[in-house]
Amino acid sequence: MSAQAGPVNTVDWDSRFDTGDYVFGTEPSVFLTSNQGLVPRGAGALCVADGEGRNGTWLAAARGCEVTAFDLSPNALGKARALAEKAGVTLDLQVSTIEDWDWSRTYDLVVAVFIQFAEPASRAVLFENLKRAVAPGGRLMLHGYTPEQVALGTGGPRDPDHMYTEALLREAFGDMEILRLGSYEKELSEGAGHAGPSALIDLIADKPA
Repeated sequence: MSAQAGPVNTVDWDSRFDTGDYVFGTEPSVFLTSNQGLVPRGAGALCVADGEGRNGTWLAAARGCEVTAFDLSPNALGKARALAEKAGVTLDLQVSTIEDWDWSRTYDLVVAVFIQFAEPASRAVLFENLKRAVAPGGRLMLHGYTPEQVALGTGGPRDPDHMYTEALLREAFGDMEILRLGSYEKELSEGAGHAGPSALIDLIADKPA
Protein backbone atom coordinates (compact mmCIF):
# COMPACT_ATOMS: atom_id res chain seq x y z
CA MET A 1 0.00 0.00 0.00
CA SER A 2 1.23 3.47 -0.80
CA ALA A 3 1.86 6.45 1.40
CA GLN A 4 -1.34 7.93 2.69
CA ALA A 5 -3.07 11.10 1.56
CA GLY A 6 -5.37 13.07 3.82
CA PRO A 7 -8.85 11.76 4.61
CA VAL A 8 -11.98 12.64 2.69
CA ASN A 9 -15.41 12.86 4.33
CA THR A 10 -17.20 9.69 3.17
CA VAL A 11 -20.60 10.57 4.63
CA ASP A 12 -20.85 13.92 2.84
CA TRP A 13 -20.09 12.44 -0.57
CA ASP A 14 -22.34 9.43 -0.14
CA SER A 15 -25.18 11.72 0.93
CA ARG A 16 -24.57 13.97 -2.06
CA PHE A 17 -24.98 11.01 -4.41
CA ASP A 18 -28.12 9.78 -2.60
CA THR A 19 -30.48 11.17 -5.21
CA GLY A 20 -32.41 9.90 -8.20
CA ASP A 21 -30.56 12.28 -10.49
CA TYR A 22 -27.00 11.93 -11.71
CA VAL A 23 -25.26 14.84 -9.97
CA PHE A 24 -22.65 15.19 -12.73
CA GLY A 25 -24.83 13.90 -15.54
CA THR A 26 -24.57 10.70 -17.56
CA GLU A 27 -22.47 12.01 -20.43
CA PRO A 28 -18.68 11.74 -20.25
CA SER A 29 -16.47 14.68 -19.45
CA VAL A 30 -15.95 16.93 -22.47
CA PHE A 31 -12.25 16.60 -21.65
CA LEU A 32 -12.40 12.94 -22.69
CA THR A 33 -14.56 13.32 -25.77
CA SER A 34 -12.54 16.27 -27.08
CA ASN A 35 -9.36 14.25 -26.62
CA GLN A 36 -10.72 10.85 -27.63
CA GLY A 37 -7.99 10.41 -30.21
CA LEU A 38 -5.54 10.23 -27.31
CA VAL A 39 -7.56 7.55 -25.50
CA PRO A 40 -5.93 4.24 -26.50
CA ARG A 41 -8.50 1.71 -27.72
CA GLY A 42 -8.84 -1.41 -25.63
CA ALA A 43 -6.65 -0.04 -22.85
CA GLY A 44 -6.75 -1.39 -19.34
CA ALA A 45 -8.00 1.78 -17.66
CA LEU A 46 -8.34 3.05 -14.11
CA CYS A 47 -10.89 5.78 -13.37
CA VAL A 48 -10.00 7.49 -10.11
CA ALA A 49 -12.91 8.60 -7.92
CA ASP A 50 -15.25 8.07 -10.89
CA GLY A 51 -18.43 8.77 -8.96
CA GLU A 52 -21.55 7.82 -10.89
CA GLY A 53 -19.59 6.19 -13.68
CA ARG A 54 -20.06 8.56 -16.61
CA ASN A 55 -16.40 8.46 -17.63
CA GLY A 56 -15.75 4.78 -17.03
CA THR A 57 -18.89 3.84 -18.95
CA TRP A 58 -17.85 5.95 -21.92
CA LEU A 59 -14.33 4.51 -21.93
CA ALA A 60 -15.75 0.99 -22.04
CA ALA A 61 -18.55 1.67 -24.53
CA ALA A 62 -16.85 4.08 -26.94
CA ARG A 63 -13.20 3.07 -26.70
CA GLY A 64 -13.42 -0.61 -25.75
CA CYS A 65 -11.40 -0.14 -22.58
CA GLU A 66 -11.36 -2.67 -19.76
CA VAL A 67 -12.28 -0.31 -16.96
CA THR A 68 -11.63 -0.49 -13.25
CA ALA A 69 -13.22 2.39 -11.36
CA PHE A 70 -13.32 3.21 -7.70
CA ASP A 71 -15.14 5.72 -5.55
CA LEU A 72 -15.73 6.07 -1.83
CA SER A 73 -19.51 6.35 -2.28
CA PRO A 74 -21.61 3.16 -2.52
CA ASN A 75 -24.52 5.30 -3.71
CA ALA A 76 -22.46 6.65 -6.59
CA LEU A 77 -21.27 3.20 -7.59
CA GLY A 78 -24.81 1.89 -7.60
CA LYS A 79 -25.63 4.51 -10.21
CA ALA A 80 -22.44 3.68 -12.10
CA ARG A 81 -23.45 0.03 -12.29
CA ALA A 82 -26.88 0.97 -13.65
CA LEU A 83 -25.38 3.35 -16.21
CA ALA A 84 -22.93 0.71 -17.43
CA GLU A 85 -25.68 -1.89 -17.73
CA LYS A 86 -27.77 0.51 -19.78
CA ALA A 87 -24.79 1.03 -22.11
CA GLY A 88 -24.25 -2.72 -22.39
CA VAL A 89 -20.82 -2.74 -20.76
CA THR A 90 -19.34 -4.09 -17.56
CA LEU A 91 -17.10 -2.13 -15.23
CA ASP A 92 -14.99 -3.46 -12.37
CA LEU A 93 -16.39 -1.17 -9.67
CA GLN A 94 -14.72 -0.95 -6.28
CA VAL A 95 -15.66 0.95 -3.12
CA SER A 96 -12.45 2.60 -1.94
CA THR A 97 -11.00 5.86 -0.75
CA ILE A 98 -7.86 7.25 -2.33
CA GLU A 99 -6.05 6.33 0.89
CA ASP A 100 -7.00 2.66 0.69
CA TRP A 101 -6.62 2.06 -3.03
CA ASP A 102 -3.79 -0.28 -4.03
CA TRP A 103 -1.72 2.08 -6.13
CA SER A 104 0.79 -0.64 -6.96
CA ARG A 105 -1.70 -1.98 -9.53
CA THR A 106 -0.78 -0.53 -12.93
CA TYR A 107 -2.88 0.36 -15.97
CA ASP A 108 -2.34 1.43 -19.57
CA LEU A 109 -4.50 4.48 -18.92
CA VAL A 110 -5.24 6.37 -15.71
CA VAL A 111 -8.07 8.93 -15.87
CA ALA A 112 -8.57 11.47 -13.11
CA VAL A 113 -11.35 14.03 -13.68
CA PHE A 114 -12.15 16.69 -11.07
CA ILE A 115 -10.43 14.91 -8.18
CA GLN A 116 -9.71 18.17 -6.37
CA PHE A 117 -10.84 17.14 -2.91
CA ALA A 118 -7.28 16.61 -1.59
CA GLU A 119 -5.53 19.22 0.54
CA PRO A 120 -2.32 20.55 -1.03
CA ALA A 121 -0.08 18.46 1.25
CA SER A 122 -1.90 15.22 0.48
CA ARG A 123 -2.29 16.18 -3.17
CA ALA A 124 1.44 15.70 -3.66
CA VAL A 125 1.05 12.12 -2.45
CA LEU A 126 -1.96 11.62 -4.70
CA PHE A 127 -0.04 12.87 -7.73
CA GLU A 128 2.79 10.44 -7.00
CA ASN A 129 0.26 7.63 -6.70
CA LEU A 130 -1.33 8.55 -10.02
CA LYS A 131 2.08 8.28 -11.68
CA ARG A 132 2.73 5.02 -9.90
CA ALA A 133 -0.49 3.53 -11.26
CA VAL A 134 0.49 4.26 -14.88
CA ALA A 135 2.24 1.28 -16.46
CA PRO A 136 5.50 1.92 -18.34
CA GLY A 137 4.50 3.33 -21.71
CA GLY A 138 1.03 4.13 -20.35
CA ARG A 139 -0.89 7.39 -20.27
CA LEU A 140 -2.30 9.73 -17.64
CA MET A 141 -5.27 11.99 -18.42
CA LEU A 142 -5.91 14.58 -15.69
CA HIS A 143 -8.58 17.29 -15.83
CA GLY A 144 -9.61 19.90 -13.32
CA TYR A 145 -10.17 23.52 -12.39
CA THR A 146 -7.76 26.45 -12.14
CA PRO A 147 -7.93 28.98 -9.26
CA GLU A 148 -10.05 31.30 -11.44
CA GLN A 149 -12.89 28.81 -10.99
CA VAL A 150 -13.54 29.98 -7.42
CA ALA A 151 -14.84 33.36 -8.61
CA LEU A 152 -17.02 31.67 -11.25
CA GLY A 153 -18.68 29.43 -8.64
CA THR A 154 -20.00 26.90 -11.14
CA GLY A 155 -18.53 23.77 -9.56
CA GLY A 156 -15.61 22.41 -7.63
CA PRO A 157 -14.16 23.33 -4.24
CA ARG A 158 -14.27 26.88 -2.98
CA ASP A 159 -10.64 26.94 -1.89
CA PRO A 160 -8.21 28.11 -4.61
CA ASP A 161 -5.47 26.04 -2.95
CA HIS A 162 -7.26 22.93 -4.22
CA MET A 163 -7.05 24.08 -7.83
CA TYR A 164 -4.40 23.34 -10.46
CA THR A 165 -2.09 25.63 -12.38
CA GLU A 166 0.10 24.82 -15.35
CA ALA A 167 3.21 25.44 -13.24
CA LEU A 168 1.96 23.06 -10.53
CA LEU A 169 1.21 20.25 -12.97
CA ARG A 170 4.44 20.75 -14.92
CA GLU A 171 6.43 20.46 -11.71
CA ALA A 172 4.50 17.41 -10.49
CA PHE A 173 4.50 15.51 -13.79
CA GLY A 174 7.63 16.84 -15.46
CA ASP A 175 9.24 13.39 -15.29
CA MET A 176 6.62 12.18 -17.78
CA GLU A 177 6.35 13.05 -21.46
CA ILE A 178 3.77 15.84 -21.48
CA LEU A 179 1.64 15.63 -24.61
CA ARG A 180 -0.83 18.33 -23.67
CA LEU A 181 -0.95 20.88 -20.87
CA GLY A 182 -3.15 23.91 -21.04
CA SER A 183 -5.68 26.04 -19.19
CA TYR A 184 -8.77 27.62 -20.75
CA GLU A 185 -12.35 28.70 -20.11
CA LYS A 186 -15.34 26.74 -21.40
CA GLU A 187 -19.08 26.49 -20.78
CA LEU A 188 -19.83 23.17 -19.11
CA SER A 189 -23.12 21.33 -18.88
CA GLU A 190 -22.24 18.19 -16.93
CA GLY A 191 -25.17 17.72 -14.57
CA ALA A 192 -25.94 20.16 -11.77
CA GLY A 193 -22.44 19.64 -10.35
CA HIS A 194 -20.54 21.22 -13.25
CA ALA A 195 -22.68 23.79 -15.04
CA GLY A 196 -21.83 27.17 -16.51
CA PRO A 197 -18.67 29.08 -17.42
CA SER A 198 -15.70 27.16 -16.08
CA ALA A 199 -11.95 27.73 -15.70
CA LEU A 200 -10.36 24.43 -16.72
CA ILE A 201 -7.00 22.78 -17.13
CA ASP A 202 -5.94 19.59 -18.90
CA LEU A 203 -2.87 17.39 -18.60
CA ILE A 204 -2.15 14.40 -20.84
CA ALA A 205 1.19 12.72 -20.24
CA ASP A 206 2.93 9.40 -20.94
CA LYS A 207 5.19 7.45 -18.63
CA PRO A 208 8.45 6.43 -20.30
CA ALA A 209 8.45 2.82 -21.45
